[in-house]
Amino acid sequence: MTSPSLLFVCLGNICRSPLAEAALRQRAAALGLAIEADSAGTGDWHVGEPPDPRAIEQAARHGIDISGYRARQVKRGDFARFSHILALDLDNLRNLQRLAPAGHGTRLSLLLDHVPGREGQPVADPYFGGPEGFVETWRQVSEAAEALCRQLA
Repeated sequence: MTSPSLLFVCLGNICRSPLAEAALRQRAAALGLAIEADSAGTGDWHVGEPPDPRAIEQAARHGIDISGYRARQVKRGDFARFSHILALDLDNLRNLQRLAPAGHGTRLSLLLDHVPGREGQPVADPYFGGPEGFVETWRQVSEAAEALCRQLA
């Protein structure tokens, strides 16, 4: 059996999705769970850029260095590469559904659909706020990483 492969998708790939990728990688490693994880954005504004400094700082608080991550835009080939593509909000899920090639076998969902009681909810977008928003985003993506690891184990 091949390892699960998960792609986290937000708008610009500099805040929420890199934090979700980092949280999943950390939790899966702690559990000895073999996974592939990546992140991308539906928009192209930040392609090639590192995560937002506030996201880098928040991940570092949890012992994770995401400063080497680089934003990229989701592409049609991702639907062949990843077993799961997880959108961080409904707008990005709709964009992914439009982009998806016919007959793809990827499981598309909202990230928080995997957290009991949080189905249909978006992960908070901290971009236009202060550092406290990144704390809340980290809490949400960490909770989702825990739930995903339970489901994938």
